[in-house]
Amino acid sequence: MTQADGERFCLSRRAFLLSGGAAVTVMALGGLSEAFGQGAALQVASYPRKKIGRVSQLKVDQPVHFQYPWNDFNSTNMLIRLGVPAGGGAGPHQDIVAFSLLCTHMGGQLDGRYRGQYKVLGPCPLHLSTFDLTRHGMVVAGQATESLPQIVLETKGDEIWATGVMGLIYGYHSNLAPRT
Repeated sequence: MTQADGERFCLSRRAFLLSGGAAVTVMALGGLSEAFGQGAALQVASYPRKKIGRVSQLKVDQPVHFQYPWNDFNSTNMLIRLGVPAGGGAGPHQDIVAFSLLCTHMGGQLDGRYRGQYKVLGPCPLHLSTFDLTRHGMVVAGQATESLPQIVLETKGDEIWATGVMGLIYGYHSNLAPRT
């Protein structure tokens, strides 16, 4: 290539790589938009609303079990009033939370492993993962690398409703899809 005054135009290695990468990206995105017509449409998951309890019937540190979003063993969850405000908490004191009872590491059952004095769930019987229920079920010990799936709760008067799930339930590729 030459410039207007007759000198040779030199393209740096960095400029060459950037322009080449940009060209490939534009071509790839153009091909994708053609493959999907006008582009991929965003899909929004819609969870069922399910009444799971009453505020007046919950006692501090006494778990109540329920199934959500399905009615099977793998969707067993724990509803609990912690007695202290919690991340994602519902109710007048923001202390009512619900979590899946399947460990996020390898699906170990956490049923019966709530420790009220510490507000934690665990340790998992498989690899000792423990989860802090006041902080959205985050991992505090063990092999797990992801927080427990937290059930999104709403209260209407005295009723407690499950309306969604934050996080992926162990063993599923989608919380609303059948187990694969």
